[in-house]
Amino acid sequence: MVGPVEDLRQLAALAVRPEAFQELLEGVLGSLASVIPYDLAVMYALEGDELVVRAADGPLATPEVRHHTLTLKRFPTIRRALNTRRAIALTEDNHAGSEGDPYDGVLDLPHGHSCMVIPLYSREKSLGLITLDRRECVPYSKESAALADVYGQLVSLSMMFAEQARLLARYRAQLEQQNRLLVEEVGGASVACRRIENARSASMRHLATLAQQVAASDLPVLIRGETGSGKEVLANAVHGWSPRVDGPFVKVNCAAIPENLVESELFGHVKGAFSGAVKERPGRFVTANGGTLLLDEIGDMPLAAQAKLLRVLQEGSFEPLGSDRTVRVDVRVIAASHVDLERAIHDGRFREDLYYRLAAFPLDIPPLRERLEDVVPMAEHILEQLKGRQGRGPWQLSRAAKYELEGRPWPGNVRELANTLERATIVQPAGVIDPVHLGPALGVTPKSPGPSANSAAAQLQGARSAQVLSFEDNERAHLERALALTQGKIYGPDGAAKLLGLKPTTLQSKLKKHGIHRSA
Repeated sequence: MVGPVEDLRQLAALAVRPEAFQELLEGVLGSLASVIPYDLAVMYALEGDELVVRAADGPLATPEVRHHTLTLKRFPTIRRALNTRRAIALTEDNHAGSEGDPYDGVLDLPHGHSCMVIPLYSREKSLGLITLDRRECVPYSKESAALADVYGQLVSLSMMFAEQARLLARYRAQLEQQNRLLVEEVGGASVACRRIENARSASMRHLATLAQQVAASDLPVLIRGETGSGKEVLANAVHGWSPRVDGPFVKVNCAAIPENLVESELFGHVKGAFSGAVKERPGRFVTANGGTLLLDEIGDMPLAAQAKLLRVLQEGSFEPLGSDRTVRVDVRVIAASHVDLERAIHDGRFREDLYYRLAAFPLDIPPLRERLEDVVPMAEHILEQLKGRQGRGPWQLSRAAKYELEGRPWPGNVRELANTLERATIVQPAGVIDPVHLGPALGVTPKSPGPSANSAAAQLQGARSAQVLSFEDNERAHLERALALTQGKIYGPDGAAKLLGLKPTTLQSKLKKHGIHRSA
């Protein structure tokens, strides 16, 4: 009995080494041969209503057998073994009638040959089964069936441990990704809350009140506003004011993900789900579990992913790509968009039911030109953030520079303001920033900086009394100026997209909208 004892030790080792499950599985089937003779041993995993081969051993383990599948509704005896959770030694009567033999058409086995079905199960569900077949026409004994049950229970145990190991590995990857994101976002929520709370304009103070009210609930939030207006900051503030503040804040730019990878990025995938999926990936919803997920530029999300997102919002569950396993999550979704989603619904690019689900509590963030009293505090905050980078700073804004900043139209909103100040800190590495350091406003004819705050104020008053261009004309002039400065170049560190703080695809979309053709 040395052989069987050693085989049982190998099974016991397998049960506590789930990471080696697949590579040792066929060896385990081979170990059965020393105590229960067979010509074919096959281990099946239950997937829905089908049994799929996971391992096979013996002289009859042909390629056809290894690719064989069984449908439960065709084989009542197999269903009975799974239900009773007892190994069954089959007789020729079991293969008579409509049920037939599981390997009919695959193997040429004699009528009345030896056959056994060994169920694999956990406390909650059936996992699959092992089939044993011999060419000899002598039924397996009750003693053999009892021993097979022991093997089946050990294999079932190792399958359960293997699944738990996979879950632990996934959760470990989730925690590692959450930790990385939390490190990146240290102070992000608290800083965002202060920026929104400290706004001077009445429109932003009202917005802060609304955001704090909705933050206390779990309602989805839709943030609408122009590009660069601070939608991500507002989303981070909502997270910071919510009971989920200690959970992760995960952001996804839907416009930056290739269409064929959006579902995988959001909902994750299993190994082999598609070409290049060499390992399992949890997805952003799993990473954001217990916290908040910001879906930026949601108007660019493909329709197929929109349908799956709607289900998550309604049921809190989804299936990763390539898997039939349902994953439940607890995630608060904030969506942001600068495009007209109602127009997108009309054009068939956005689901109406998803829109109304997301827009349960919309927050509209005003453009910077409508809250100019916030420009200077925001500029001082940006300069404080820039301080210390590459040995530069600190800086102070002169009174004339403050007038200059308050007098600009800011078609690029907060992002344009940040880019303007970063350029100024390069020109002026430290000290007082004057209008001359700010450079010309894009799309606006440069004006000579005045020698004093009074002359700057006079210029500002004159600019405000002059005819004001429409936003569309201003944006067009802004884009044309950027293209002129970059000689028509869009991509790269010296391209117009970088200068404007836009993604190249967003810039191209805007150029197309205005009918602007780049010269290079």
